[in-house]
Amino acid sequence: MLKFDVKTVIRRYIEEIENTGDVSNIREFITEDYVEVFEGERYKMGIKGAIDHVLGVRRVFPDLKLTIENQISEGEWVVTSYSVTGTFTDEWFGMKPTGKPITFTGVNVDRIQDGKIIEHGGAVNLLEPLMKAGVIIKKT
Repeated sequence: MLKFDVKTVIRRYIEEIENTGDVSNIREFITEDYVEVFEGERYKMGIKGAIDHVLGVRRVFPDLKLTIENQISEGEWVVTSYSVTGTFTDEWFGMKPTGKPITFTGVNVDRIQDGKIIEHGGAVNLLEPLMKAGVIIKKT
């Protein structure tokens, strides 16, 4: 039996790190062996990679607010569905900022080991929100 609630670990990480951009205590939440899973590939990120990710997202969306909609857990695993709002203020993957707010939804799948996040993956719905904000323009 786990000695900690895995959903609480994720909830606290979102509230204390992602929603504030304050990475000073990220070691409380992330392991040195932290990996991100993207399109079936595992990327060793460690604590530095997690810090870079949080700060990079906050650079693009400085007023980012992630709201947890639902969480489901089983053993070490937590699935979190969420919504995000933020103002797109800096270049991101070659896309020019509009200064407009966007809202999008996503799902994260995290694995917790010894009370810390060791693995993270997920998916977000960005195409329509980026089109609505004028970041991506549909050609006719």
